[in-house]
Amino acid sequence: MHLFFDSLAQDIRFALRTYRRSPGFTATALIAIALGVGATAAVFSVVDRILFRSLPYRAETQLVSFGMLAKVVDDGEFLFAADFKDVTEANSPFRSIAHWSGVNDCDLTGGNPVRERCAEVGANFLAVLGVRPILGDGFTFADVQPGAPRKVMLSYGVWKGRFGADPQIAGKSLMLDGAPARIAGVLPASFELPTLQQAELLTPDIVLPAGWQHNATRVLRVIGRLKDGVTIEGARAQLAGRFARMLSYVPPPFRKEVQFRVRSLRDRQMGSAAVASWTLFGAALAVLLIAAANVANLLLARSASRQAELAVRAALGISRARLIRQMLTESLLLALAGCVTGCALAAIILRVLVRAAPHSLPHLENASLDGRVLVVSLLLSLATGLVFGLAPAVQQPRAETLGSARSVSPRSSTFFKNALVAAQIAVSMVLVAAAGLLVRSLWNLETQSLGMQPEHVLTAQLVLPASRYKTPEERIAFFNLIEQQLGSIPGMRALGLSDSLPPGGWERSRPLSALAVRGQPKRTDGTGGLITWRYVSPGYFDVLRIPLLEGRAFREDERDRKVTPYIVSQSLARRLFGAQNAVGQHLQSGAEIVGVAPDVKNSGLAGASNPEYYVLRAHIPDDVYVNGTGAVAQRTLSLLFRSAISADTLRGLVRQKIAAIDGTLPLQFQTMRSRLSELAEGPRFDALLLISFAAAGLLLAAIGLYGTIAYLVTQCTQEIGIRMSLGATPAGIARMMLAHSIKWTAAGAAVGVIAS
Repeated sequence: MHLFFDSLAQDIRFALRTYRRSPGFTATALIAIALGVGATAAVFSVVDRILFRSLPYRAETQLVSFGMLAKVVDDGEFLFAADFKDVTEANSPFRSIAHWSGVNDCDLTGGNPVRERCAEVGANFLAVLGVRPILGDGFTFADVQPGAPRKVMLSYGVWKGRFGADPQIAGKSLMLDGAPARIAGVLPASFELPTLQQAELLTPDIVLPAGWQHNATRVLRVIGRLKDGVTIEGARAQLAGRFARMLSYVPPPFRKEVQFRVRSLRDRQMGSAAVASWTLFGAALAVLLIAAANVANLLLARSASRQAELAVRAALGISRARLIRQMLTESLLLALAGCVTGCALAAIILRVLVRAAPHSLPHLENASLDGRVLVVSLLLSLATGLVFGLAPAVQQPRAETLGSARSVSPRSSTFFKNALVAAQIAVSMVLVAAAGLLVRSLWNLETQSLGMQPEHVLTAQLVLPASRYKTPEERIAFFNLIEQQLGSIPGMRALGLSDSLPPGGWERSRPLSALAVRGQPKRTDGTGGLITWRYVSPGYFDVLRIPLLEGRAFREDERDRKVTPYIVSQSLARRLFGAQNAVGQHLQSGAEIVGVAPDVKNSGLAGASNPEYYVLRAHIPDDVYVNGTGAVAQRTLSLLFRSAISADTLRGLVRQKIAAIDGTLPLQFQTMRSRLSELAEGPRFDALLLISFAAAGLLLAAIGLYGTIAYLVTQCTQEIGIRMSLGATPAGIARMMLAHSIKWTAAGAAVGVIAS
């Protein structure tokens, strides 16, 4: 063993001397390895928590999300409240189940009011997940009883940021939506909702078994912990019979479009992020593969120049195994040095990624070069060291090189080098094609017609606390006062009110079958898909400069009437009335169609837009406001401004006007242009990242091609001299060499195009 380590130390010292004598080769190889390892390590640190790490729940493989899937509820599986009671009974595949009712805006209204996100959860929500509060006891079943004192749990961030990490915070009170609530505890820093929605506060969801029938069609999100030995497939089969009973709560037009799904909580949580993560990780591995091929080419060229040296050593009695070990030692030493350089580069790349990546990428804020990432980087470096060092290591030194003035490279080595270059070009072509497709998609995304003009439009959003604005009359009166006060701001060109904003985010929707035209029967062949609707003031169309194609706009004098006029989008008009003129038509609800607007992007930039209609926002609580919206929606207001003054000045004036009416309301300001930019963040980030990978791959492939041609010219110097002495011209020699490179480049490009 002692002799082994002595000889290994000799190999390391010899390798270091060799690399020191060839600084150009060493620097080129280190740059290639560092680029491949650095890109892979940085991307791995981002996707590790999405693809490979366990979720922050106890025995997370037993946790599943289950329920019905329907177009009218477009954010995953759900159960109606009555079905939730059914699956809690005996013979269930679950040891325990829990629910939550989604995430909504809420306001901490003590000193320094601020808008937060609140999730309503069942009493056993944390227990089913296997999460323990770091302070306090969490919720109990007594907390979900009607009339129970209100409680709240703080996220780690709110506890630390707003309350200074007070260790005695449990049991104290705060003002939530204008009403007192007792703090039940603090969540651990690693806590996350099963859907990864942002929630800074948890509150108890008041849904009791005694009230299930009263709340039978209330939508709940449900998670379950499987019993020991029960698989997801087994749970799905066991629940299949109950699914038929669940359909009894679904209106007949919906039943054909409802499915049932059981999936792991990881699948529910990560969703499409897993596909994007695999794509980015695959692109990084492709760059690493190209770098490995490049270094292998460099080592093959270097090995060819050392054939005489290796042949002498073999002739002096050094064993074949010892020569292989020496060559592998050199390649692994190079790989380790590249790993260190690559990790330093990864730290820089990761910092850029975190700044440039969209906030929607899960766990991005937790990405770091921790021990796990460093171990993976080391293993990748060692693996690539073995890969690019294996080919030169196994080459057999030939005796004829002892008598040759120049090292002779076997044809197999030249063929292998050319094949490596072709492989680099092929992989680079795949990266270039993927980047090109994403760039084209991004271009289409950002240049498409939105149906509106978002430039110079400022938006503000607020939510009225239910404790102080309890009735529809109080809320409508507040909104009317705000509209009156804000309309008097100097330089205000147009002011609009709505309950939601295009082109993405929260919006109201309903099935097309819910809109019945007067004189026509209701649909019985399904829902007809989703349609979007908004509750808007007359100025909404002026602010966004949405022109009317037919009919007229809403009038101010119509806002005090009981009969509400509608404006429909062009696509909805075609769906409801075909080739007939929609203006003047009536719905069975009594609403009259007074205008037709162009289609406006309303389901994000990438999604297909839904047909849409607009309801006039009245000055009095009408049937649409009281019966057609949820409680939170009735308290939500979105303001749109088109003004001659700057956005910063307008923000200050609006904040001042609203504070004079109610100084406890947090406001969220954003320009429409920044809203659009946020929606394009994900595609833009993916495109830029793949462009970077493709550029790195092309650069490495070009370097590899240059190295191969330079090596070929060096090896063929004697042949070139003979050819020129026989009459060959320099141009002819250049064409010969170019033909060689074009042949392998074309082969690699062809494979790359097919793979693309």
